[in-house]
Amino acid sequence: MKVRSLKGMNDILPPEVYLWQFVEEAAREVLEGFGYKEIRTPILEETSLFQKSIGEGTDIVNKEMYTFTDRGGRSLTLRPEGTAPIVRSYIENNLSADDYLKFYYIGPMFRSERPQKGRSRQFHQIGVEAIGSSDPYIDGGSIFLLSELLRKVGLDGFRIKLSSLGCAKDKQRLAKELRAYLLPEKNRLCEDCRIRLEKNVLRTLDCKIESCKALLRNSPKAKDFLCPDCREHYNTVKKYLNTQPSVYFIEDPNMVRGLDYYTKTVFEVTHSALGAQDAIAAGGRYDNLIEDFGGKKTPAIGFAIGIERLLMALPPEKKKEIESKKEKKLVYIATTSSDAYNKAYEVLKPFRFEDEKFVYEINYDRTRSLKAQMRQADKKKASFVAIFGDEELKRNEVILRNMKTSEQKKIELNKFSKEFEEVIKREI
Repeated sequence: MKVRSLKGMNDILPPEVYLWQFVEEAAREVLEGFGYKEIRTPILEETSLFQKSIGEGTDIVNKEMYTFTDRGGRSLTLRPEGTAPIVRSYIENNLSADDYLKFYYIGPMFRSERPQKGRSRQFHQIGVEAIGSSDPYIDGGSIFLLSELLRKVGLDGFRIKLSSLGCAKDKQRLAKELRAYLLPEKNRLCEDCRIRLEKNVLRTLDCKIESCKALLRNSPKAKDFLCPDCREHYNTVKKYLNTQPSVYFIEDPNMVRGLDYYTKTVFEVTHSALGAQDAIAAGGRYDNLIEDFGGKKTPAIGFAIGIERLLMALPPEKKKEIESKKEKKLVYIATTSSDAYNKAYEVLKPFRFEDEKFVYEINYDRTRSLKAQMRQADKKKASFVAIFGDEELKRNEVILRNMKTSEQKKIELNKFSKEFEEVIKREI
C-alpha cells in the first residue's frame, strides 16, 4: 500500500520551508517589538468552545469543523481558529489579574473545506490578541501593526477594508431590518441563505454566491444602525488611521466576517495576486466574548494572517531573495581513509556550531572513493569541498576546492580554523 498524506494537508519541504521560517521570524521580531508575548494553546479543544464562540449559524461550525467523539465520549474539535482557545486560556489561567495583555500565536488550524489554491484543510496562522482595553486607538494600532508586519516580510499592494458592526444592540437592530428586507426575496436566496435567514440572518452578508451578493448590495448597512457611542468609536479609529501615512484603507459597509463574536471594528486585508479568494488577513473587536464564557466583562481585539496566502501573494523575486539568504552554503568534507576521516571530524566539529553562513557535511560512507565523493558534493551543490587526504595530512595540509571555479588552495592544518574561514567567506 502506498502511504500518502491526507488531502488538503501538505508537507512543507526545503527550500520552501525557508520562506516559512523567514515569515515566522519576522513576525516574532515585529510583534515582540510591539510588546506582544507568545502564547501556545492545544490544537484540540472541546467542541462547545467553538460552537459558542464562532456561532451555530456559521459555515465554520455547520460545515467545516473537524469534530469527533473520543474514547471518553467527549466531543472534541481540532481548532478552526485561534481566538477562542486564547479566551479559554485567559479565563482558565486567571490572566485577568493583569489589566491589559497582548498575546501572539503562530500555528496550524483545521477546517474541512474543499482544497483549492490558498485553502488547505490544515492551514497556518499568525495571530494577535490585545485584551483589556476598549480604546479605539487600540483598534487603529492593531491595524497599523498588521500593516507594518506585512511590509516587514516584503508584501506591498495589499488593501485594508474597514467597517464597524456596532455593539450587540446595534447588531440586533441590523438583524431585524435585514430579515425584513430579505423575507420578500426569500425564494431568490441560495439554500444556505434561506437557512441563515431563520437562524442567523447576518451570515447572509458573508455569502459568496453571486446572486445573493447582488441581492444584498442594497440591503440595510451596519453603519446605519450604529449607536452614538459606537459611531464615535468608529470615527476615532478612522481618524487615527488617517494620521498614519503608511496605512491606506477603504470602507466596506457589507463586511461582517465569518465569526459571530465580532463587535464594533472589523477589518480585512486583501491582495489582487490571490484572485477571487483574495483575503490574506482579517480581524476585529470582540468585547463580549470573554464575558460570554464566564469571565468578567473584558474588551478585546485581534487579527490573524493566513501564512499560506501571505506567501502566495509575495512576489517571486522576493521569495527567491529570501530562500537564497536563508539557505546556508554547503562545505562538503571529503576523506580518503579512516585516519583522514577521524582528523576531519575532529577539525570540523566546532565549525558546525559556530558558523552562521555555512553548513559542513562530512562523507559518512567510508567506502566511497574520492571521485565518487566529488560527484556527491556536486550533486548536493556544495560551494566548497575540503579534501582531507592521507598524503596531504602527512604534509600537515588540507586542500580546499572552489566548486564554482574549480580552483584549489592548500591550507596548513595548524592554521586551518583561521585560514579556512577567511578563504571561504572571502571567495563566496
